[in-house]
Amino acid sequence: MKPLGPIPAGFTAIDGELAIDGRKASDLVTEAGDTPLFVYSGAMLARRIADLRAAMPPRLKLHYAIKANPYPPLLAFMAGRVDGFDVASGGELAMLEAAGIAPDRVSFAGPGKRDRELEQAITSGCTINLESEGEARRALEIAGRTGHRPRLAIRVNPSFELRGSGMKMGGGAKQFGIDEDRVPALGRELIAAGAQWCGLHIFTGSQALDAEAIVETQANVLALADRLAGEIGEPIPKLNMGGGFGIPYFHGDRPLDIAAIGAALAERFAGLPPSLAETELCIELGRYLVGEAGVYLARIVDRKVSHGHTFLITDGGLHHQLAASGNFGTVVRRNYPLAIATRFDAAPEEEASVVGCLCTPLDRLADAAHLPRAEVGDLVAVFCAGAYGATASPARFLGQGPALEMLVPPARR
Repeated sequence: MKPLGPIPAGFTAIDGELAIDGRKASDLVTEAGDTPLFVYSGAMLARRIADLRAAMPPRLKLHYAIKANPYPPLLAFMAGRVDGFDVASGGELAMLEAAGIAPDRVSFAGPGKRDRELEQAITSGCTINLESEGEARRALEIAGRTGHRPRLAIRVNPSFELRGSGMKMGGGAKQFGIDEDRVPALGRELIAAGAQWCGLHIFTGSQALDAEAIVETQANVLALADRLAGEIGEPIPKLNMGGGFGIPYFHGDRPLDIAAIGAALAERFAGLPPSLAETELCIELGRYLVGEAGVYLARIVDRKVSHGHTFLITDGGLHHQLAASGNFGTVVRRNYPLAIATRFDAAPEEEASVVGCLCTPLDRLADAAHLPRAEVGDLVAVFCAGAYGATASPARFLGQGPALEMLVPPARR
């Protein structure tokens, strides 16, 4: 038997069934018209942002990295609740434009930007976080050709990394950013070329649950930004300090202590050097904002026993929940939080594996889990499905197609 990950706080039961923002899972499926279905809790999104703002220094601005979840109603929901947005492609930039989000609230990072994406960013007025000297010179050439003054920042590849992060994005040889020792010369070149100097982006890693490691990294980021400002010879207008805030996915994971991070950051902000005294300071978060607010609902279409082991076969699977299946960078497969939604308050009584409908043994949503007995027609809920689910999974594999999505708005008070 393999343990399940912890179900995030905030979910309740109504008539024995999982409820999301006061509505039963089966009612949400009826409203949507089918399964599989991603449901995003507006109340949980709003609470997460409010709790984060309460813990962090008031000066710190909050950006949403839309790669975590670019569902259009969710983007519209976030527009009035965060200070900025971060994108990693021209397609994501177009999504924000379609949502009516002003380009001056947007920054564009990511290696391998095509010329057409650079032109799209420059002409729209968003900030480009440059990933190489070659990209910088292409951006300046495009700006000159189109007659626009580009908003340019430099993404720095620092010499340090975020300890304990699930995905390291800085330190050593990386395709991301410009090595820190080469940043000053490029910064001076951008300023001399007449670009609007927009500062630095220092992103070191993601999915960290160790508050001390994040505190240490943020201190290193501020110290590096101060040193680079001195070597560039100009203050840093804006510093994107990256993110890295993780959420508990697996048995034994503990929630991140954001109060400790906020207290340490407030102390740092109280003693900033002159080069950062007027700097706009922000963090960039994706999964931490939206991950725990999402639930993936799939329906059990068959129940079978093979060599004494029970399989609950659903109409969902890895084509919508690649990460929960263990095929999105996980070295050792562990179970995400999962429950039988229609028997949410029932006691576990059997060991069963929950699998999807694809013709591959990789399509497994829970392996040898202790669950209430479930039958054909019951709904399965996979939690922590608000980030890197619908758009980070191979929805077209075997012709299955995308899942439905729904945002439940918070109740009016």
